Amino acid sequence: MPIKIITDSGSDLPLEYAEKYNVDIVHLPVHFEHDLMPEDTDTKAFYARMRDSKELPKTASPSPQVFLNKFKEVEAGTDIMVVCMSSNISSTYQTALIAKEMYEEEGHPNAIEIIDSKTFSGGLSLLVAMTAKWSLTCSSLEELKVMVLDKAEEVTAYFTLDTLENVIKGGRLNRLSGAVASVLNIKLLLKISDEGTVEVVEKTRGLPKALTHLLAKLEDKQHDYEKAVIAIVHSNCEKLALEIKERILEKHPFKEILFSSMGPVMGTYAGEGGIGVAF
Repeated sequence: MPIKIITDSGSDLPLEYAEKYNVDIVHLPVHFEHDLMPEDTDTKAFYARMRDSKELPKTASPSPQVFLNKFKEVEAGTDIMVVCMSSNISSTYQTALIAKEMYEEEGHPNAIEIIDSKTFSGGLSLLVAMTAKWSLTCSSLEELKVMVLDKAEEVTAYFTLDTLENVIKGGRLNRLSGAVASVLNIKLLLKISDEGTVEVVEKTRGLPKALTHLLAKLEDKQHDYEKAVIAIVHSNCEKLALEIKERILEKHPFKEILFSSMGPVMGTYAGEGGIGVAF
């Protein structure tokens, strides 16, 4: 039985993968004050607007009705798997569960599985891409669920930010601590924890050192390069991200690289100049 894959815009899934595997993306609303940003806003246009805005944009979870509408668009006889960003940073997962209940109460025939990925951005991008590939050959929705949950436990994701301004504005970091870190040019190496939250791994002086430490984390894991996939995400710093890609490939010949820019949901908190890797 065919399986339809759906994710949310916290995945930063490259457009070519969404198109190739027919993955639907449910967009989280992003507001600049009272102005709802159009879903098709170009990422560069988003970062330009955020740069000029005094206040950070606000993100919210999509309504259950948005998910329900997506479910109803799937033709009868096609099961559905939704892979959501971590429930510990967004209520999108809970919203999708509510939509599933609504769908079943209305008597629709397709089976639905909702997965809490416990990751986001590059980590979720990697997981969704693998899910979409596996969905073409697996025998059932239940088999795919087991594969996805196993992979979700394996995925490791790190990132570092060039600026702490957005993290401070968004309340994710104490303002005084953030101000001190900014003055001292301290960069944080961050990791997505097993619970799907953000944890500080290291503090370094300057972005070059932070990126070197970020790349060193690839040594902590054994990679089967004939099959291995890595995701690289950046927040409006493509040139730097391409340099990081080349540095990775010099030592780690991954079979496949997912390369994308953080969209408005993740970009709101990362600010410009952030780099993330997931493997």
